[in-house]
Amino acid sequence: MRGDDLQQAGMYSYLSPEQRVPQDHPLRAIRKIADAVFGQLSPQFDKLYARTGRPSIAPEKLLRALLLQVLYSVRSERLLMEELDYNMLFRWFVGLNMDDELLSDEHFTVDGTLLEAAASLKSFKSKDEQDEPPADDPGNPTVNFHGEKRSNKTHQSATDPEAMLCRKGKGKEAKLGYAGHLLMENRNGLAVSACVTPATGTAEREAGAAFAAEISGSGRVTLGGDKNYDTHDFVAELRDLQVTPHVAQNNTNRRSAIDGRTTRHAGYQVSQQKRKRIEEIFGWLKTVGLLRKLRHRGTARVNWIFIFATAAYNLVRMRKLVTV
Repeated sequence: MRGDDLQQAGMYSYLSPEQRVPQDHPLRAIRKIADAVFGQLSPQFDKLYARTGRPSIAPEKLLRALLLQVLYSVRSERLLMEELDYNMLFRWFVGLNMDDELLSDEHFTVDGTLLEAAASLKSFKSKDEQDEPPADDPGNPTVNFHGEKRSNKTHQSATDPEAMLCRKGKGKEAKLGYAGHLLMENRNGLAVSACVTPATGTAEREAGAAFAAEISGSGRVTLGGDKNYDTHDFVAELRDLQVTPHVAQNNTNRRSAIDGRTTRHAGYQVSQQKRKRIEEIFGWLKTVGLLRKLRHRGTARVNWIFIFATAAYNLVRMRKLVTV
């Protein structure tokens, strides 16, 4: 007899995740090894946490989750959290019950940085430029930019066409580069999402809005940021997404979009303190992660390198958390 194609899922299950994972699954052996290591580290874990207060997420679960990210090449922590919502194998390995949460889902920080492209300013040529005469030195040709006005609208790099001319601030030299963006959860200082975009003047706020759409949901969340995010359009967009904007006030040349409705709360000051930790991630990525000067070209490739380097930082960060 053919059964009915019922779309309503069952409300209860009498089988635990432990019973559903095959006994010969490779993750079972890895889980035993990991649990043995965590057992030895347990005294160190105890020293990191207070005896009273709100219970935190067990460090063993965070480390198991990051181990899954490496084993299954999950490209970002945000995607890892999505997998943990519906992948029963992942939830069993981490040690989560069906309704358990992992990372903080309340307080976040967003920021961006410039990544220098693997292309020199000599390759930044006019889009309408015709064929040039042979260079005096093919390896390092002489180029005279005196009196020439160059912009991303009229010029393009011949080495990396997707790189854009950008600068860190007024008075700084212009370079070809990309914009790297991070979303950090404030509890442990871990990056939960990362991406690379063209280095336009609005790239940080556009990426910030995209991150805010990811973390918005039924509960109220906060998103911290520096003064660059203090614009009326960006703040209004966050509030439409039910995300509380905890960005720094920019009162230099205009009226801030953040007023007493936000700054009067103690949580705003906490977010301003926590948001500075995201600079630690950028610093690590550019020094240890070797991203100060890119070695790859094209937005897609640079994006993948940036995401993998961010995942590597999280592993290092978790190691510090459990061995301090």
